[in-house]
Amino acid sequence: MHAGTTPGGVRPCRVTPALRIDITPRTIGYVMLAIALVWLMFQLTSVLIVMVVALILVGTLAPMVAWLEAKGLGRGVALAVVFVLIAGAVVGMLLLTVPPLVAQLIQITTDAPKSRDALVAWLAQYEGTDAIIKSARSLPVEDLMARVGSSLLGYSTAIVTALGFTLTTMFLAIYLLADPVRSKGAIFAVVSRRHHVKLARILFELEIIVGGYMRGQLITSGAITLFVFILLKVFGVENALAIAIFAGLTDVIPFVGGLIASAPVIAAVAGSGGLAMIVVASIMLVYQEFESRFLVPRVYGRVLRLSPAVVLVALLVGGTLMGILGALLALPIAAGLQMLVRELRVELPGETSADSGVRVRDQQAEDIYEQLTEGATAADAGVIASELAGKLKETEKDDPSSGG
Repeated sequence: MHAGTTPGGVRPCRVTPALRIDITPRTIGYVMLAIALVWLMFQLTSVLIVMVVALILVGTLAPMVAWLEAKGLGRGVALAVVFVLIAGAVVGMLLLTVPPLVAQLIQITTDAPKSRDALVAWLAQYEGTDAIIKSARSLPVEDLMARVGSSLLGYSTAIVTALGFTLTTMFLAIYLLADPVRSKGAIFAVVSRRHHVKLARILFELEIIVGGYMRGQLITSGAITLFVFILLKVFGVENALAIAIFAGLTDVIPFVGGLIASAPVIAAVAGSGGLAMIVVASIMLVYQEFESRFLVPRVYGRVLRLSPAVVLVALLVGGTLMGILGALLALPIAAGLQMLVRELRVELPGETSADSGVRVRDQQAEDIYEQLTEGATAADAGVIASELAGKLKETEKDDPSSGG
């Protein structure tokens, strides 16, 4: 008789223990809370966008306001000077670009039937162009002006809404800049004090990221503005400055910005013939390659610390989720998330763990902060945490191996 069998020769059945999963009411509550938070974030997308853009403005303009304060101006006066200068620059650019571009658009739409007839007459000189001629004659260019006006009227509601969000963003940025100590104090008040040093480091790094990103945008936009202005002056184009400023403004849009900027530049030299248009289109293409492969990596690389693959994925995700605005905010948001992982000492799969010396330094900083802020208000504690974070950053610059 074999081992493990009964005297009757029947092998006993092995009983498999049942797998039991207990879901506690607390777990269900956490899941429902997470779902509610995700739903709320989608409902408040526009509010979150306003807050993010306002914070970007604060990070960009804070150094300018601080510089004017160092020159002896009061906080309110310095803030007023900065925003008046910005408003003046925006109004000046609009006055320089909008009227000439609108006039050029009207001229193009008015001359569209004549241009179509000229194209048909030129194509008729060659054999095998009957299909192209038929397609050209079917173009509804007679009512092109009415179509353009109807499209603009359809976008009027969206334009008014965007203007309202812009004004809201500006006033929120002004409020945050007017009293930065109180604004930071409100943030520190809702965070446990044992995390204040980390929070201060994060805010410090965010200011560096935002400031560097905006400076990079100004550099790249200024570069293409100057390049287009010189190019159009060489070809003797009128309104060269307006078209160059338009190119600089649209260049900030990832992916399609270069195409949008190049279109009016190519159209502006149409009077010089088809060869001139081909030459200008080729020159603009070469410049776009120079900007994307040489200028942008050197302008943004050190500040954002993003690899080319991360840049591409971030732009694709941002553009897919929120269109042009999402693409504009994709890089600073991606850099901010990468910085959060670094500052919170999160150990990602495949990466080496943080140096024990870094963790010891973090703990020492938190101990010092608790001693300095005993009995202090949230606003005063925020100031102390910011000063301590700045000193830690200087220490990390002197010792690159410290993990910063």
